Amino acid sequence: MNTAFRAERVCEMSLQKSLKNNRAYEIDMCTGKIFPKIVAFAIPLMLSGILQLLFNAVDIIVVGRFTGSTALAAVGATSALIVMLINGFIGISVGSNVLAAQSFAAGRAKDMEETVHTSITAALLFGIVLIFLGNFLARPLLALMDTPQDVLPLSVLYMKIYFCGMPFLMSYNFGAAILRAIGDTRRPLLYLFLSGITNVVMNLVLVIIFHMGVSGVAIATVISQALSATLIIRFLCKSEGIYHLDLKRLRIDGKVLGRMLKIGLPAGVQGMCINFSNVLIQSSVNSFGSLAMAGYTAAGNLDGFLYVSVNAFTQACLSFTSQNVGVGNDKRVDKILGECIGIVLVLGTALGSAMYFMGETLLHLYSTDPAVVQYGLEKMAIVCIPYGLLGVMDVIPGCLRGMGHSLSTMLLTLTGVCLFRVFWVFVVFPMDRTLVNLYISYPVSWILTILMQGTCFWLIRRKRMRASLP
Repeated sequence: MNTAFRAERVCEMSLQKSLKNNRAYEIDMCTGKIFPKIVAFAIPLMLSGILQLLFNAVDIIVVGRFTGSTALAAVGATSALIVMLINGFIGISVGSNVLAAQSFAAGRAKDMEETVHTSITAALLFGIVLIFLGNFLARPLLALMDTPQDVLPLSVLYMKIYFCGMPFLMSYNFGAAILRAIGDTRRPLLYLFLSGITNVVMNLVLVIIFHMGVSGVAIATVISQALSATLIIRFLCKSEGIYHLDLKRLRIDGKVLGRMLKIGLPAGVQGMCINFSNVLIQSSVNSFGSLAMAGYTAAGNLDGFLYVSVNAFTQACLSFTSQNVGVGNDKRVDKILGECIGIVLVLGTALGSAMYFMGETLLHLYSTDPAVVQYGLEKMAIVCIPYGLLGVMDVIPGCLRGMGHSLSTMLLTLTGVCLFRVFWVFVVFPMDRTLVNLYISYPVSWILTILMQGTCFWLIRRKRMRASLP
């Protein structure tokens, strides 16, 4: 009896220790000072994005240096198209994040359990769908984008292999969304770091030693995605909190999926449409030849480092807003948005300006061809310096989605970014067919969208304030 009691006590202490360790990774988003908590939440996310891009940059650098500019252009030609196809599904993870954050803050264990299991099941199903989409649509869509004939076969090969890893990519993103909902951004950073190191090693082995070129880079990416997905699923299965995952209970809850789609699908559609507008711009760049494509690819990869830096605060704004809406603390939501806007405006402008002035040195990492470097600088001159505006344009929708207003956010962004850029590509650009004229559409669309989003937020907050009055 005494032995049984001691064994029970040891188990209890072990469980308490496990819960305490888990809480050490969580952030209380509903009380206390906002600024330090937002920074603590966002920095691991920022580092995760930067690490991911560094590893992607290794892909591009290895291909460009050891296989040639044609292979570099082939990988770059797929970027906007890949993002467009997968963004719709990854965007749904926003719905998973919001539902999990609200359930976690309110302590609704049953809702949290259903959200976790529905999210991971949906991620696997979405990944399987994307395997078929990527393989069937690769060639016709790349041809539609006027991808040059010397680049097309390699681009198709890269896309077909890359999309075989979609179940892993989806699982990691939905799992990371659940962890972000509880304030844990450090574990996804660790898992991404480990998978990224694997990606770099496999790149060097497959491309340099086995001379597999573009296919080697794609295979290395799939292997690294499999590792990150395995790590995050393993943690959810071993956790003792209300976000525990039981693989035997994987299923779709219709109501939860419906709510998830209501919030996340507009975000996904928005992401797809924004990247559709980027595909149009990519198509216009393609008409200037493979050197312009290579320069655009290199500059776009550097641009990505700026985006993940400001987007980390968008994710912070989303999670913090969701939890505070879950407990009915609307006044704190205003402060969260204000502090996030201030941070991204300063951070985006400072980092964008610094990157532009170091642009020539950075671009030489991707290619030693002077023409490629010059094409890259042409884009950076217009896009990088006002990057704080894109940060603001990104943060406001994060707050609105956390409040449950995802559809209005989508419509505004589609109008201000997508429709405007389509108009620019087909009406303004033909008047002066230069890359400078093409790239100006970026900052102009950011300003237009911010004005519409700000007006929308003011109207929604005004309505919520009136509804809360006795």
